[in-house]
Parts: sequence; structure tokens; C-alpha cells
Amino acid sequence: MNHSSTPKEVEDQYERVQDYKGEGYRLTNGAANDKVAEANREEVEKAVKAFFMKNYETRVKIHNLVGNKDGVTVFVESTGPVHFYTYAIVPFHQESDRISVGVVRTQEGEMERGIREGLYRLIFEEEFKKLDSYLEKVVSEEKFVGRTVESLQNVGGSGYMTPYYSLSSLNSDEAIKPVYDLYMRDHQTSIETLKQAYDGNLFEADNLRINIMLFMEKEDVQPSKEVMERVARDIKESNDFPKGTYRVAINDNGVHKESFEGFKDNSIEKEVIRGE
Repeated sequence: MNHSSTPKEVEDQYERVQDYKGEGYRLTNGAANDKVAEANREEVEKAVKAFFMKNYETRVKIHNLVGNKDGVTVFVESTGPVHFYTYAIVPFHQESDRISVGVVRTQEGEMERGIREGLYRLIFEEEFKKLDSYLEKVVSEEKFVGRTVESLQNVGGSGYMTPYYSLSSLNSDEAIKPVYDLYMRDHQTSIETLKQAYDGNLFEADNLRINIMLFMEKEDVQPSKEVMERVARDIKESNDFPKGTYRVAINDNGVHKESFEGFKDNSIEKEVIRGE
């Protein structure tokens, strides 16, 4: 983002990624319900926690309430061994003198996806730890940063996420399915048993996407193609990291406040496939 030629109102839409914690995030026509959500916070939180417990036997920590057109979107984080971020949608109904909280729901497939991603992280813990260490090293040696943990908590809501990458597990993934089924039958299943249920022969790299997203540390600096190429090459050549389809994206320093989006016109990206 070249600030010298950027109109002030456009500039104001962005914040340094190091500072962004989710403030300014908006959902279409949700401003009025922001206030309603705050006024009914206790009831909303209770309904959301009960929903995740009843339907998924998952305890969640509630981080943020954001008004939407019909009610409120609630950003949560799972607290169990299977870790992920997700969100619930709670409609409001206007009764004569009060607002009532409607039936809680999630976006179709989102919760299931979050659980699958959390399970991948659990059963391939060593590989993911190596990927984490590698990206931390890149960030410490180069002029790069990742997202803040607070922004993931407050407005992330998209499955397994770290400051440097997020996962995207497709429903068609047959390799993780037996692990998912076993876990959903019994959340107390040991990690060892879950690992044994995984069917690596059925794994297809396209079914697990690993979206690496790094940001330039300083403002007014264009994304570095050289580092993107190097990270992509390191991932391709190493046998230490999880298998999957990697997208390596480098952005400038700004995050769009209203949408949490870091990818922009000047961002660059490269795809790398790690092992079938």
C-alpha cells in the first residue's frame, strides 16, 4: 500500500497487522444488532455454549460478539485437545417489549471442518510443530510478521489457525474420515488410537490446504518475491512438514479492518504440493 498516493479514507480502512486485534470488524447491516447483542450478552453466551455442548460435546470459550443483519455472530475457540476457532449465528426476535434469542446454528459444515483440522493438527503434531518452528525462524530472520492471536480469537472463526497459517480440510477427505468418526463417537479416544484410525493410503494433497500468510513488517514495503520463492522451495524440499497443498502468500503490512482480509492487489502467492 503506497500511502503517499493512497486517499485518506482508503488508508483508514487498513491497520498495521501487528496492531490489529479485530476492532472495526463489521458484518453487513449489523451495527444496530451490535448494541442488542451487548445488552443480551449473558443470554447469548449461555445459549451458544449449550449449543456446542449439546451438538458436538465441545466446550468453547467465547471471544467476541459481532452484530449481523438478523442477530449476532459469536466467535468462539474450542478448549479441548482438538483445537480450532469457529463461530455460531444467533438470531434475534423482536417481541412486544423485549428481544428474544432464537435457535443457535452454525454455517453448514464449518464445525465439522474445524474438528477435522484440529484432528489433523493432533495426529500430525510433530510435522506441524516443525512447520511452526520453520515459520517462526523465517519471521525472526526476515522483515516479516504474522497476525495477532487476538485477531484470530476475535474475528478469525475459520478452523485451525495460527498467526502464520490456517488449514482448510475438505469434506471429501476419506483419509481423516475414520479419525473424525471415532472422535465423534468418543471424545476421550486416545491420540494413539486416533492416529491408528488415519488411512494415509487414501490421502490426497488437494483435500488438506495449508494457507501460509505472512506480512511485511514495515509499512510502505512491497511483498518480497524472493522470500515467497524461498519458503515455497523449502516446503517442497523438506520431508519434515505435513503433507497437503500449500499456498504461500506474502502481503504488505495492512489488514482490512472491516473484513480481516490481508490479501490485496499487491499480494503475491505461490502454490506447492507436498506429497500424495
